Amino acid sequence: MPRTLLLVMMVGLAGAGAAGAAPPAPRITTTPSFNDLDQLMGLLAMRQHGRVEFVEQQFLHVLNHPIESSGELRYDATDRLEKRTLKPRAETLILSGGSLTVERAHSRRILDLHAYPQVLPFVESIRATLAGDRSALEKLFRLEFSGNIARWTLTLLPLDSKVKNSVTQVRIDGIRDQLLKVEIRQPDGDRSLMTLRPALP
Repeated sequence: MPRTLLLVMMVGLAGAGAAGAAPPAPRITTTPSFNDLDQLMGLLAMRQHGRVEFVEQQFLHVLNHPIESSGELRYDATDRLEKRTLKPRAETLILSGGSLTVERAHSRRILDLHAYPQVLPFVESIRATLAGDRSALEKLFRLEFSGNIARWTLTLLPLDSKVKNSVTQVRIDGIRDQLLKVEIRQPDGDRSLMTLRPALP
């Protein structure tokens, strides 16, 4: 279950490169422009609702090709996030407060996220980013920001050593208040990449 949860939050927040090929490392400034970061957080905080389509790819070292899924994400400030996977199989994940609801076929489960302490920080990373809550992010991660408000990359590096055993970093790319990509990297080299685009009317 922790793996499924990791893939959810990673929703959070999404263009994919060649299958199995790692994207080029981002240029991270050693002294990021905190004015730009604060401006970005302010823009994100102004958005109360959002709906986008996603394509998610999981690159696993045991497979020659990525596993791909697609669907839509919905966000309602400040803490409700819904991930509806349509392909290859229907599944709905609803994150609200401290619980995660998982719906598949005719089954429905409600999980208490506090039972997964190694995952909760990443769930909060997505929600805090969408909510523009920088202080909440800095309690859990070291922030590395590059670019400017027009085109930016925010890399979240976990502070807790136990969390580092599950995920090494969360990288989010965007333009102004729109999230474009969310990449999650794990210590074993596996990663997931989510690409986001505006949903069709």
